[in-house]
Amino acid sequence: MHAVKSPLSDVDQKTVSEAIQGALVDLIDLSLVAKQVHWNVVGPRFRTVHLQPDEVVDTARTHSDTVAERASAPGDPPDGRAATVAAGSGLDTVARGWAEDTEAVRTLVASLSALITRMRERVAATGDADPVTQDTFIQITAALEKHHWMFQGENV
Repeated sequence: MHAVKSPLSDVDQKTVSEAIQGALVDLIDLSLVAKQVHWNVVGPRFRTVHLQPDEVVDTARTHSDTVAERASAPGDPPDGRAATVAAGSGLDTVARGWAEDTEAVRTLVASLSALITRMRERVAATGDADPVTQDTFIQITAALEKHHWMFQGENV
């Protein structure tokens, strides 16, 4: 088997690989959280809150694919298996069952906030190690912050 080798130093490769894998796990989990909210929201603002999480799902899935493909640069195969996501995500779990629209919005705001915090840590960690990966993380963080802002506007 041919292994992909990175031009990064061993230290930088480790930093970048850990950041990429963490981002992948968190983005996959965000797509699952948003889909769970989408399926289970109820309440007076059902339609609006029901449709909006699918935008988050689309963003998370698009960026998880970008991150997984970026994993090849430092030579680390991405791991998006269910057990890996469950063990490594930094997002809170979503309660089973129906969620009132206001609670659904709070759940998404909290999940996005947690992920944005973790992404900003990854931006800082990869700046010197690999500016290309850092740039990818900056773009992802900007997209997540837009969703965060929009959901906060729902929770008035």
